[in-house]
Amino acid sequence: MKKRSSLSVLFFFFCITLITTTNKGIVFGEDGDDNDEDAEWGANLEPHPDPNDEDHEGMIYVGRHYYDSDNEKRRMGLENNDNGIKYIFGTSFDETHKDIEEELLQHTRVGPDSDHDLPQQRKTRDEVLLERRHNKVSDDGPKPFGHFEKHELDGGRIPPEVVHVEPYFLDANPVTNAEYGKFIRATYYETEAEKYGWSFVLASFLSSTEELNKAERDPEAEHWVTVDGAYWRRPEGPESTYKRREHHPVVHVSHRDAAEYCLWKGKRLPGEREWEAAARANHWGPHNRTVYSWPDGEQDKHANLWGAGSFPYENHAEDGWRGTSPVKTYLPNSLGFFDMTGNVWEWQRGGKHKERIVRGGSYVDSLDGSYNHAATLGARDTLHGTTTTGNVGFRCAKAPKRRVEHHYVYHDEEVHGQLSIKDQYGKRDAIPQRGWEDQFNKNNIVEDERVKRKVVKPHTRISTEL
Repeated sequence: MKKRSSLSVLFFFFCITLITTTNKGIVFGEDGDDNDEDAEWGANLEPHPDPNDEDHEGMIYVGRHYYDSDNEKRRMGLENNDNGIKYIFGTSFDETHKDIEEELLQHTRVGPDSDHDLPQQRKTRDEVLLERRHNKVSDDGPKPFGHFEKHELDGGRIPPEVVHVEPYFLDANPVTNAEYGKFIRATYYETEAEKYGWSFVLASFLSSTEELNKAERDPEAEHWVTVDGAYWRRPEGPESTYKRREHHPVVHVSHRDAAEYCLWKGKRLPGEREWEAAARANHWGPHNRTVYSWPDGEQDKHANLWGAGSFPYENHAEDGWRGTSPVKTYLPNSLGFFDMTGNVWEWQRGGKHKERIVRGGSYVDSLDGSYNHAATLGARDTLHGTTTTGNVGFRCAKAPKRRVEHHYVYHDEEVHGQLSIKDQYGKRDAIPQRGWEDQFNKNNIVEDERVKRKVVKPHTRISTEL
């Protein structure tokens, strides 16, 4: 009997060992390593798309690059790399940017191989928000969130600071009348200038003194007057037309009008840090940072600004344009962007409804700020979100594609029907299995049972702006 019992025990352990080994064969390979097929089961393990395979018509990629073995310039991917850019953001007139160290602009490697560099990695959004909300209150009293001091000449941030932006695509030029007209015809959209029935026009553009005397003036900008019937098709009022100006930037559009167009195109408005990174065009460090995007004495080739004469009634129009000019009339910067300075101000994402951000300056501005704004790379202003005027336009931005990720949300079966779950083998179960529902237990009593369903996680980066 004892011999039989011993044989039974040995046989039992043999079976257990065989089953364990067999089960391990399902999860591991022959050498015990993780099965490569596991990567196909987890959505978060899929690789990011190669940014070199993505291009959009009329848009330019802004991000880090490298040179491959064939000495060909390529875009840096998202895997294990910080592929955004750092630069000095702020006014062009503050010399304190020269005190910023080059080390602050160096990009640190991030990913699984850089655990030892954790203290040097960029701060998360939550950490930045926590810092800003709990900073020491200045002697002048508390400031609203996002507030910073502005330079009196160009409105840029003082003092300049180092910022980081993720890679993105940006339109090479502002949106034109022809492009905006396609949007209007396709959607029957009504701009806010059309709804309100008026818009701001430069006083010197009115056809008669009678109109000028009847028009109301902007209390904050006396040279801009309200004109009934002015909107993007009638830039100076009912007697004017956008015909023969199809390739000029569209104007008389509010912040919402611009955002609706970008949404229709599958894009978005750029953040002002993104916009300035494109405008500075590789002049990002303390030693190569410039006031303008062109060499001294060449502004006539690069920007549509107010010509010789007394503003606002005298403009000799040496370049042939008293107002806006076609978007590719002037030379682009080194990245290929047109009209980053002058022509029209451009709406930006962010800000408050009463203080929406515009960047770049326009045709009514000057180089040195002797009248209106100094049209530098740091030129900045804020307008009410519903403002429509003859010198404000926009361009659109777009984030590069990223891998599709998933997460789980609660599913109400009474509203959405019975949940059907697909496992990693492609099999669907009509009834949720054990472990696939979220249970809240307290003292072994189930207080609530809610099931979850798997959905695609939105992973398009809007902007790094706060």
